[in-house]
Amino acid sequence: QVQLLESGGGLVQPGGSLKLSCAASGNSFSINSMGWYRQAPGQQRDLVASISITGSTEYADSVKDRFTISTNNAKNTVYLQMLSLKPEDTAVYYCKINTGVGVYASVYWGQGTQVTVSP
Repeated sequence: QVQLLESGGGLVQPGGSLKLSCAASGNSFSINSMGWYRQAPGQQRDLVASISITGSTEYADSVKDRFTISTNNAKNTVYLQMLSLKPEDTAVYYCKINTGVGVYASVYWGQGTQVTVSP
């Protein structure tokens, strides 16, 4: 079993920045990819950014050039640096990791951290 612990959310003014962290822990797991999703009230959960074990990244168009995903593989931690935040970035942010391959493949989600962008 794998546990994900998120931190770094909060209230910030438009134009401000936040950095989210998500640390994975547990027994004998091999991470294939890590990512961040967000869900605003009444909306579906959407991909914000992801990064594979090889370092390739993917971003939602709405956050390109403002958000940066990175990892510390030694600590099994994924980060999301968010700059130039906008009110429309307000949502609960969830980290997700994919582990294993084939029949051993699994997906784990964090508990979510609230990000609110408001004057």
